[in-house]
Amino acid sequence: MAKKGKGNRVQIILECTEHKESGLPGTSRYISTKNRKNTPERMELKKYNPIMKKMTVHKEIK
Repeated sequence: MAKKGKGNRVQIILECTEHKESGLPGTSRYISTKNRKNTPERMELKKYNPIMKKMTVHKEIK
């Protein structure tokens, strides 16, 4: 069973910024978690984009 109430750890979705701008079909997204207390701002990570076949910057959405 899941815990009741709001915890500090939340699930986030990371989406590729370069892929969006390139106009190629499809999207590159990753699901991760972060601690809301330590990082209240939106996260940015370098992740592998399999469609573009290179490391790109992925930003948090939602």
